[in-house]
Amino acid sequence: MTRSAWLAGTLAALGAGGIGYGLGQQGSPLTDMPAYMRALITTGRPAGHETPAAPIPRGPVIYYQHPDGRPTYSLRPRRTADGRDFRAVHSAEDASFEPAEEGRAADTPSAGPTAGDARRVLYYRNPMGLPDTSPVPKKDSMGMDYLPVYEGEDSDGPTVKISPGKVQRTGVRSEPVTLRVISRPVRVPGTLQLDERRVTVVATRAEAFVNRVANVTTGDRVRRDQPLVDVYSPEINAAAAQLIANPGFDGSRRRLQNLNVPADAITDIERTRKVPMAVTWSAPRDGVILERTAIEGMKAAAGDALFRIGDVSVLWVLADVPEHEMGSVQAGQPVTVRVRALPGRAFASKISMIYPQVNKDTRTARVRVELPNPDGALLPDMYADVEIATGPGSPVVAVPDDAVIDTGVRQVVLLDEGDGRFAQREVQMGSRGNGFVEIRSGIAAGDRVVTSANFLLDAESNLKAALRSLAAQPASTRAATR
Repeated sequence: MTRSAWLAGTLAALGAGGIGYGLGQQGSPLTDMPAYMRALITTGRPAGHETPAAPIPRGPVIYYQHPDGRPTYSLRPRRTADGRDFRAVHSAEDASFEPAEEGRAADTPSAGPTAGDARRVLYYRNPMGLPDTSPVPKKDSMGMDYLPVYEGEDSDGPTVKISPGKVQRTGVRSEPVTLRVISRPVRVPGTLQLDERRVTVVATRAEAFVNRVANVTTGDRVRRDQPLVDVYSPEINAAAAQLIANPGFDGSRRRLQNLNVPADAITDIERTRKVPMAVTWSAPRDGVILERTAIEGMKAAAGDALFRIGDVSVLWVLADVPEHEMGSVQAGQPVTVRVRALPGRAFASKISMIYPQVNKDTRTARVRVELPNPDGALLPDMYADVEIATGPGSPVVAVPDDAVIDTGVRQVVLLDEGDGRFAQREVQMGSRGNGFVEIRSGIAAGDRVVTSANFLLDAESNLKAALRSLAAQPASTRAATR
């Protein structure tokens, strides 16, 4: 024990003994003593060191919470598994969504009109938040008083207000509305195909015999005007003889053109004035021989294809998009193609066409992408994975997905107006992607929207609007509805 503590204890004992003796001898009241001595005798503490009184909970009990503060609640008194009572939560302790009255703390509820309050009570609302009002004071089934709603308190429409401390406790978070590019990739399978406009067939339009075939076969690359096959055709020779006999007659030249005789061969006939024994057909374009049917000595009927040549410098990617995704797919959107045979490589292009028909069996629509193939690494009939970047290409007003409350009938967001005030705003949504949704009307860039605990605020806002509509009804109508 320290010396100061020993001295204080001794003085207290002597003082108490002396005072007791004096009271026994003279009967002097405590009021004749100094204040610090009276406090020491009655409370055991010197004056000025009294224990502050615990705050008295105000307002009706609105629910009961687990004594350890866990998120476990009950509308009626309840005990834990170990026999402890749930803690009663009064209306003043819970988040209040009504504007604070002037001259009264925001956390203090108005359980009823005060003696000096001259405001008119519009109605009384259910303390548990149920859509039930009363024109006169009453209690609910649990014995809790209905809460008065004063004139002027309910003029904000679906707007709620909470104190800054309760904003933090209820987990309300907000962020500004920004302009951003919304992109949601649509991934579909596809196949590589030849460009139909880049395929050519080498054939005669008259019965002919194949004299000689060039040393080329299927898969070989050929150049434009490269000789492929020599053929002899009696009909072509007859037309050539007529051209020689009538050099100025345009009909003879036109007949050779109609028989698909190459222009170089017609020029040679006019220059040499001789009927050739065979006519040489050359490659009409650069490309790959896709099919060779010409065999030396064979007889070919009119129209038979001797060679089929395709230009593979540009290929088509045909992808099947599900019907429910077609609303977000448009021509000109960027596309990334990855071919399974070439892992690690990606080819960029755009949608060139959306076919105007849906497959009734697969419920898909076909889109076409033109893909450059300069090195020839891509081959027809390869499988590909197609990723379409849907959404507008320019920045739009967008909010996080969690900021929109979609009821199925309408979509709303909650605006943070500052000072603890939050208001509903109906919006029109657009495309979605990357965790954001486009807002086409209702809000603008720079507004602040609630992204967390917005369902709690929306429920209170809807309740407030419902109570206002009920309060606006005549008393007879409300009584009939109840």
